[in-house]
Amino acid sequence: MAVDYTVIVVYLAGMLAMGWWGMRRAKSKSEFLVAGRRLGPTMYSGTMAAIVLGGASTIGGVGLGYQYGLSGAWMVFTIGLGLLALSVFFSARIARLKVYTVSEMLDLRYGGRAGVISGLVMWAYTLMLAVTSTIAYATIFDVLFDMNRTVAIILGGSIVVAYSTLGGMWSITLTDMVQFVVKTVGVLLLLLPIAVVKAGGFSEMKAKLPTEYFDPLGIGGETIFTYVLIYTFGMLIGQDIWQRVFTARSDRTAKWGGTVAGTYCLAYALAGAVIGTAAKVLYPKLGSPDDAFATIVKDELPMGVRGLVLAAALAAVMSTSSGALIACATVANNDIWSRLRGVVRPDAEAHDEVKGNRAFILVMGFAVIGTAIALNNVVEALTVAYNLLVGGLLVPILGGLLWRRGTAQGALASVVVGGVAVITLMATHGILANEPVYYGLLASLAAYLVVSLATKPTDAAVLAAWRERLAGRDPELVSEPVPAHQ
Repeated sequence: MAVDYTVIVVYLAGMLAMGWWGMRRAKSKSEFLVAGRRLGPTMYSGTMAAIVLGGASTIGGVGLGYQYGLSGAWMVFTIGLGLLALSVFFSARIARLKVYTVSEMLDLRYGGRAGVISGLVMWAYTLMLAVTSTIAYATIFDVLFDMNRTVAIILGGSIVVAYSTLGGMWSITLTDMVQFVVKTVGVLLLLLPIAVVKAGGFSEMKAKLPTEYFDPLGIGGETIFTYVLIYTFGMLIGQDIWQRVFTARSDRTAKWGGTVAGTYCLAYALAGAVIGTAAKVLYPKLGSPDDAFATIVKDELPMGVRGLVLAAALAAVMSTSSGALIACATVANNDIWSRLRGVVRPDAEAHDEVKGNRAFILVMGFAVIGTAIALNNVVEALTVAYNLLVGGLLVPILGGLLWRRGTAQGALASVVVGGVAVITLMATHGILANEPVYYGLLASLAAYLVVSLATKPTDAAVLAAWRERLAGRDPELVSEPVPAHQ
């Protein structure tokens, strides 16, 4: 394993080096939080694909393939569909807003008063998303070094917190590009063909496995519908995803770069399912489907290649973890703390915004690592995150983009009613039940429609300013220089 260890150590050292380099670039709030809004198509596509394809998509995607066959691709496939929908229909308008958080968008659309409450919901989502990625370090480091779970979480989490704190979005963008390349080589170009060959090819796989393993809908229609509801719609509204949209150099980059990334996700989904299906042929009696990825890597890949593929898994986890962490810190600072501080100390002196955001990443990083150590179930943590996001924020965000009659009161009612309904139903029906997101979303929609129609329409001046901002014509909006950065 010496060669494999060397590959991993060099990879981790490279991540820290890029964090140090990014620190030299991040001299303003815009540079630190959204990479100066200067990413061209190549970097934008790579980093967007990197953040959405995390440990759940890699280790979990292979596990679903092991359990259900080719239809196990649906979870990651719906993530790709969500990214495609966001890129084609909404990303250009989102990029033109020139904001930093989803809550800022809600304040612009509804005339204020939505920020803190929506910020709390988004903060809870991004925190739990970062926690799920951090928990996954334990699985990978256990395979690599037979390491204690707590030590693995602290080691992996500390590296992500370090480079994210140093350089903000610039560091994360650079590391994500490396992680994108490593994932592509490790999973698509190496593990996928090797796994199929080791399993005897597709003809041998079909001969040894039940026919339902090759049924595209074998995982079940209700499961697919739930994936669409949670992951496809979740892609449309998550702060971690929107913050990447804000990095685009132009609305065209956001649209077409995101389309490329979404298409890549579809291919990655199928690859994970095929690898999992091959693992089922090779190891029919694994204790857990989630062990399939680590087992096939450890037992079937040659020295050096094994280290690269494990680095790919580590890359998948780190890219999602860092993206969720900076999103969590951005929401905590800009949408919650800054607003509360403004109420308590309205005459407070302006502070160093880069230093303040850097401090919040550090604090949120410690919170994420501590929570990850305390929790065990990755699936439950991820489900809580997406249930809160979709149940509480989907309706007011999409309603604000698509329905002029939506009001601030309707948006607040939607967030509160949807959030409370989701939490209550998770407590009564169980975290993994489908009812929380189904009925929470319906309750949120009903509250939004009823309260919006029962209250005065949004002020015409607010709507006019909103339309100007969406069109990128706001005269008060300061434009950032946009050098040809790829």
